[in-house]
Amino acid sequence: MSIKSLTPLEGRYGAITQPFGDYFSEWALIKYRVHVEVEWLIAMAANPDFAEIRPFTAEEISFLRNIVATFDDEKALRIKEIERTTNHDVKAVEYFLRETMGAMSLGDLLEFIHFSCTSEDINNLSYALMLKHGVNDVWLPSAETLVKMVSAMAEEEKDIPMLAHTHGQSASPTTIGKELAVFVYRWNRQLKQIRALEYLGKFNGAVGNFNAHSIAYPEVDWEQVSRSFVESLGLTYNPLTTQIESHDYVAEAFHALARFNNILLDFDRDMWLYISMGYFKQKAIPGEVGSSTMPHKINPIDFENSEANLGLSNAVLDHLANKLPISRLQRDLSDSSAQRNMGTGLAHSHIAITYTLKGLKKTVVNQEALAADLNHAWEVLAEAVQTVMRKFGHANSYDKLKAITRGKGISETDIKSFIESVDLPAADKQRLLSLTPAQYVGIASSLLKHI
Repeated sequence: MSIKSLTPLEGRYGAITQPFGDYFSEWALIKYRVHVEVEWLIAMAANPDFAEIRPFTAEEISFLRNIVATFDDEKALRIKEIERTTNHDVKAVEYFLRETMGAMSLGDLLEFIHFSCTSEDINNLSYALMLKHGVNDVWLPSAETLVKMVSAMAEEEKDIPMLAHTHGQSASPTTIGKELAVFVYRWNRQLKQIRALEYLGKFNGAVGNFNAHSIAYPEVDWEQVSRSFVESLGLTYNPLTTQIESHDYVAEAFHALARFNNILLDFDRDMWLYISMGYFKQKAIPGEVGSSTMPHKINPIDFENSEANLGLSNAVLDHLANKLPISRLQRDLSDSSAQRNMGTGLAHSHIAITYTLKGLKKTVVNQEALAADLNHAWEVLAEAVQTVMRKFGHANSYDKLKAITRGKGISETDIKSFIESVDLPAADKQRLLSLTPAQYVGIASSLLKHI
């Protein structure tokens, strides 16, 4: 981390975003390009249809794959040095491999490095692998940790009653656990889709037709060769493309991530409101300062920080999802420039998740405040009373309760006096008379079975 870092991703939040450097940095892009070039060379050598390429020995395969396994800053900087001459990033990778293999007596195979490939054959596979590995190795574990934590909180707090609010006004009571479980259920739907994402790859030449391939080796089933290679990398084969892979799967991935983000944004704002209402208290951490002038304050800054980063994440993800699937004719270079920012969208989401987790660890339920609010909201039982009255045929039950409760705060005595005045079967009347706002939570606790 440098104090002069241009963006907070490398500066203020560098310790949080550091794992993404292995997947979305310039270093990572170069490494994945080397990986794809090496695997293509190995795949060709293993295919007897390419008679001019001798098979590699086990030692040679180990040497080639070790270039990737031991990829470091020195190798990346050497490729960047070559790029200063070529002014072409993918060609620089090819020349690096020529240089490396030539020094290890593999000079007879140099012409088959990058054979029949256009740059986008290498790039699209590299970006697909970067995105797949970055999501699965870094973002997904972080998101799953958040969902597990909120799920555990929901279970622990499933029986704690809370006054609900619709339109910001007092409404039928619920439980804290059930309200948290709503978010868990929503997140789990998105995680299911994110885990099932397809990451597509194409490997079909300059305009997607295997032009050079079929001239060099007309008898080869190039579609099968291409499919086998793409799938060997752990990607899904796209058989019909222009020069570029169409990026529709990228849009699908980013839309799914943005939906997860939006649910988290909803959660952050609810937690912020619960804290402002006193339903959750924040722990005082020794040494921390809430305000530069008001000593008493403990601000919900972690949820606010998360909210800000979610906005930045969604701005990037939404732009890329809308931009990348659109390209002029066979392609234009704008997709290449845009794709370099994939990690930015994921990193801001990761930061947001990290700060929400931090905020949750500092919050505890304030049962006194919850009980006090419920005890001052006897009017919420009007729903229960009018519903039972309607069951037994009382005319205009809703309007009768509205007359004594709408916009008014009524007492326990008021609501019970009304219940006593209504002609109801003894058991039903007694059930209403013994009901309190804290007990009027329906089957909230049992709904947690759905998470």
